[in-house]
Order: sequence, then C-alpha cells, then structure tokens
Amino acid sequence: MAAKTHAGQVGYIRSLNDLFVVIRLTSEQRPGAGQTLTIVDKPEVILLVEASTEDTVYCLNIFGSPNIQQHDVVLIGDQSIMLPSGQSVLGRVFDSMGRVIDGEGDFKGGHKLPMRTVVKQQLGKKNKPEVLETGIKVIDFLAPFVKGRRIGIIGGAGVGKTVLTTEMMHNVADKKAALSFFVGIGERIREGHELYHTLKDRGLGESTVMFMGQMNENAALRSLVGPSAATVAHSFTEQGKDVLFFVDNIYRFVQARNELAAMRGTTPSEGGYQASLFSDLHRFEDSLHATEKGSITSIQSIFIPADDLSDPAVVEISQQLDSTIVLSRDVFERGIFPAVDLLNTTSSLITPEILGERHFNLVGRVKAVMRKYYSLRTIIAIVGESELSPEDRLDYERAQELTQFFSQRMFVTEDLSGKKGEYFTREQTLKGVEKILNGTSTPAPTEPPKEEAEANTAQADTTNEAPHS
Repeated sequence: MAAKTHAGQVGYIRSLNDLFVVIRLTSEQRPGAGQTLTIVDKPEVILLVEASTEDTVYCLNIFGSPNIQQHDVVLIGDQSIMLPSGQSVLGRVFDSMGRVIDGEGDFKGGHKLPMRTVVKQQLGKKNKPEVLETGIKVIDFLAPFVKGRRIGIIGGAGVGKTVLTTEMMHNVADKKAALSFFVGIGERIREGHELYHTLKDRGLGESTVMFMGQMNENAALRSLVGPSAATVAHSFTEQGKDVLFFVDNIYRFVQARNELAAMRGTTPSEGGYQASLFSDLHRFEDSLHATEKGSITSIQSIFIPADDLSDPAVVEISQQLDSTIVLSRDVFERGIFPAVDLLNTTSSLITPEILGERHFNLVGRVKAVMRKYYSLRTIIAIVGESELSPEDRLDYERAQELTQFFSQRMFVTEDLSGKKGEYFTREQTLKGVEKILNGTSTPAPTEPPKEEAEANTAQADTTNEAPHS
C-alpha cells in the first residue's frame, strides 16, 4: 500500500544530529533559506531552513524538540519566523522568536515582520557624517560614535564591557538621541534583568527594545537573536528613525555558529572555529546598515579568550568594525574606570572631515604622549623615575594625568559606588585634554581615592565573566 501523502508535504527526515536536521525532498517544492517547516502531528516542532541542494534541505531544530525521529514527514510552514514591529515594541523584552519574556503581559499591536535572511543594501548618496555624543569622555574623544557605523568594545573577562555598554545605553536614552536596541547573545540572564530594571527605574525604558538569547538557550536560538533584533531595528530606520544597536556579546554569536557547524560535521579551520566564520559575521554585520531614511549605529562588546587579541574570531570581528575600544586589565587593576587602553584604542573615524582639525590634532598628540609613556615605563622599571630627563619626566606625568582624566563615574553604578554619575560634553573633554597637554591644568592624583577604586572593582565584579561555551 502506498504511503499516505499529506498536503504541503516536502519530504521526510533523513538524519539528525542534536539541533541539525537533514531532510530528503520528495516534492517539487523547494523551501528557501529562512523558511520554517513543521512535522506531521508535531506542531510544537519548528525547523528553520539553513541551506539546500537539489534534493536535500539542511535545517535547525529551533527549540531542540526531542520527539522527532528519522522518516518523520515534513510539511511547509510559515514563510519565515515572524517578528513584532511598530511602536508597541518599545519598552518590551523579546526572545529570538519574537515572543515577549518580560512578564508584562502579551504583546498587543503592530504587525508582524518576517525575519530577514538576505540583506540588500541600497547604494545612494552618502549623508554628511554626524557624530553622536555619549557623555563618556574617553569614548567621545578616542572612538566617537558616527551614525551608521560600527564600534567594538574589546576586553577579557571582568574588565567592564557590560558596564560600559549599559552606561552608553543609559546616556543615549536619557538624551533621547536615538532609539536603543539591546541584544543579549550568550551572556547571563542576570545582566539583562539588571539592565531592564535599571532603565525602567530611571524612566528610560520607553525608548529601548531588548532581545535576549542568553547562555541557557540552545545554539540555534542564540545564533538567531541578533538577526531577529536587526530585522525589527531595520523597520524603524524605514520610518526615519536613528537606532543605536547594542550587542553583548558578538563573540558569543560566533560561538553559537561554531557549535552549529560542529553538529553539521564540518571541518573546523584556524583556531578551531567554523570555516564559515567570515560569512557568518559578514551576513550579520551587513544587516546593520544605514538607509536613506534612518541609520543603525552598532556598538558591540567582544569577549577576548584568555586576553588574546590575536584570536582568529577576535581578529575577524575587529575587521568588520570602524572603531575598537580596547579595555585593559592593567588599567583596570590600577583602579581606573572605564579601563580603556588609550594607545591601543583605534578608530578610522578620527579624521578632520568628521571631527574637525582641533579634535583630530588633539588625538594625535595624546597618542604620541601615551606611546612615549609606555616606552618610559620600561626604562623606569630598570633605572627608576629619578633618572629621567626633565622633558621625559614631564611627558610621563602628563600621560598619567591623561589616564586619570579619562576615568569617570557611571550613572548605572550609582547604587554600588554611592557616587553620582557624570556626563561630559565633547567640548568639555577637548578643553580638559588641551589643559593637560599645554600644562595649564591642576594636576590630579595619579591614583584614585581608595574608596573610589574599591567601587570600580565592585561594579566590574557584578558583570565579571567566566568563559563559557
């Protein structure tokens, strides 16, 4: 007797390995990448098409449903994962499938959007670069935000990436400069919970949208939360809105894709990462682009395994960015926060055309002083500071003063430090740097007060990261 044929049937499951499912096609219907499939009599199962050949479709078992098996009949599902959109998403928290997870009731209002899997960038005339102020001295000076560009925050475990990202979100939301999207990929649930309540308690949640795919989720859900959030963010740019798109942590996106590649059985490349590392990252980063109507400015924190800046994934991520803010464990251990490495932090956006001659020249002078400072530290370690020439000693002291000048109290850690947060305009920062370089400032202590150093350590400990897969 012939096997029963079901309406919408496309094939059957040929093999499966954890979240990775291979389907043999038995009909002329060819599901495209990003389309969802279901299984007969198992409506809870959702399979997402990753790729296909002439007679085979490769899918992800999104929810890791355990009750699927070989020869299960597969049916065509919805066109794609459908995501919420419209003004009603502001102030809400969603998972990678677009379901609300904030405990504030069901999502109401707004139409649904299909997740974008193919990004088509439109080439048109470029608008004049526009700088966004964050109120954080070291960021606005060394790695300024320019609309539509990508900025990375690089650091090892426990040096303050999440705290700095959260502070930028707070300041932008407080100034109503743009809408904020926070995308949590593979990090702790606690961090997202604290951020949500911090913004809500300060009345800033109504201009923020959060998408969470935290470390307790499977690799498929963690890998999808970024593209899901990017789809919704893009819908706001089509309405003429500017969006700040915070990702914590983009390295965990790479890890999730690496786990999926291992399930597929592909041979890893350098450093044990998936061979598709470049294309995986490039596809996601390309979805974060400006349009003629609005822009997406992306800020991405990047975990560094074992503090190794030469890690293949870290190098690949850095190449996708316009600016990289490097957080230093050495600076952090001296009780200075944000613990930004003034020499290794770089930006291709530091140009006279974007920032003006004054800002551009000051950055060059600060870099020169810091470069000399690190050279002098080696000499001092051998012969002592007293052996320096008067000119070298002056540069050494100025470098110490600059490092201390760029420290700053954070609004989001007021409860921990007991000290009110600080906001500085770009003009205030430039004037402060000029005074130090010209020798007209009042010398600041080279080490922060003991109680302030302890508060800085406490605020980083609250987000201290332990490497996890």
